[in-house]
Amino acid sequence: MGKGKLKVAIIGTGYWGKNLVRVFHQLGVLDTICDSNSTALKQIGKQCPGAKTTLSYADVLKNKAINAVVISSPAESHYKLVKESLLAGKDVFVEKPLALTTEEGAALVNLAKRDKRILMVGHLLEYHPAVNKLRQLMGKGELGKIQYIYSNRLNLGKIRREENILWSFAPHDISVILFLLNEVPEGVSAFGGNYLHREIADVTISNLTFSSGVKGHIFVSWLHPYKEQKLIVVGDKKMAVFDDVAEKDKLLLFNHKIKWIDRIPVPKKENAERIDLKVEEPLRVECMHFLDCLKTRKTPQTDGESALRVLKVLQACQTSLENEGIAISLKANTRNSPASSDYYAHPTSTIAQPSQISNGTKIWHYSHVMGGAKVGENCTIGQNVFINSGAVVGNNVKVQNNVSIYDRIRLEDDVFCGPSMVFTNVLNPRSHISRKKEFKTTLVKKGATLGANSTIVCGNTIGEYAFVGAGAVVTKDVLPHALVYGNPARQQGWMCQCGIKLEIKDNEAECTSCGDMYVFGSGKLTPAPKRDKVLKK
Repeated sequence: MGKGKLKVAIIGTGYWGKNLVRVFHQLGVLDTICDSNSTALKQIGKQCPGAKTTLSYADVLKNKAINAVVISSPAESHYKLVKESLLAGKDVFVEKPLALTTEEGAALVNLAKRDKRILMVGHLLEYHPAVNKLRQLMGKGELGKIQYIYSNRLNLGKIRREENILWSFAPHDISVILFLLNEVPEGVSAFGGNYLHREIADVTISNLTFSSGVKGHIFVSWLHPYKEQKLIVVGDKKMAVFDDVAEKDKLLLFNHKIKWIDRIPVPKKENAERIDLKVEEPLRVECMHFLDCLKTRKTPQTDGESALRVLKVLQACQTSLENEGIAISLKANTRNSPASSDYYAHPTSTIAQPSQISNGTKIWHYSHVMGGAKVGENCTIGQNVFINSGAVVGNNVKVQNNVSIYDRIRLEDDVFCGPSMVFTNVLNPRSHISRKKEFKTTLVKKGATLGANSTIVCGNTIGEYAFVGAGAVVTKDVLPHALVYGNPARQQGWMCQCGIKLEIKDNEAECTSCGDMYVFGSGKLTPAPKRDKVLKK
């Protein structure tokens, strides 16, 4: 891509979009400004002579002369706009966050990779001269061993309603902490307060723990009496303070010492050391980096993959926030994130290794898969499910909430386990007697349904397409296609493979829903050719 051929369109001219319009216009590459607000569009168009304006996002995508799209719209629209832009063959620079879920973010990363498009996310602080200088100092060991990082982002407004304070402010702090440490946290927790709206957090405090021993703390609020944006890094040699609001001396080092006198730590304070910085606007540096990536096709510093790491931490913090600050482990999903794996495990789940989980499977909140377990393709494992090391789960199995699948339990393909149904694995359990060698095998064959709160006593086989009613207690084998319920469960009829109860007439049955035919004989139901096929014979 030759010099002078770059043409950029900017989508969204709100609070931050105006700054992007200004910088890209100054850089001489702004071709089109797009916004749904005609009044705002007219006003900003006057400030950028030569730039086209349009209310139609579709027109931007159709314009083959435009190389790249810069998106600064509300966060909930990012996924849709980025996806459509990539599919239209445009390179994309989108403001944070990349999307609102890791699944959506991963889909965008994979789409950009597939189509060889540039995907950059606006984590501005990674382009700040003070942050880059601080990273250099940390890399050289100037601060010694890093002990903890504290970051705050406080102000009175801008108050949003499409996202809470965590998603509005904290992405900046998370991205810069991950950037400085070159490490992702192994666990997070978050607490917050909802004061202006009962469902939207106005203040949050997030805690990050790293395997290196570093602790991170992030405090964000839009209900603070004054603006404050500080990042403090504490090492065992020196401490650093980055004050983004300060007009000068944005980066200071403190050589404070802790001396032990009579086995009591006594601080000895030193004067601050001012760090000289190159004077340049971070946003301009960021925008120039994007243009350089367009020309050279190199991967942006804040590419989709790095944004996905931030998104993963954000989503885990949100989960903790919604569950009164519960600690969320990210260790189990280090290799299982949607961007790098063919299955998805929610950040609150635990996946022990080695386990075998196949393509398309989703494992949801607080579930636990033990090492050695086998889970097939396209399964849905609901909330609070336990799968033991000796369990085998086939393809397209659906396990609803609060189910435990123990050793020597095997579920064939297409099995449905209803909410809170129970498997057992020993007939006569005693707490004070180990009977692990007495575990019995339970086999649930293809297509069977186990209703909510049913209990399957171990050592039995549930036949193909059998249907166990809610609350039933199964104490013996269940025939294929049999309908059983009660305590103990008794056969009450026959079921089609589509889940409809059959009526037997003259030893034949035809499903009123799908039309499948069955013949009855020797106490068993057997599938038969459909009636039209029988007549043709």
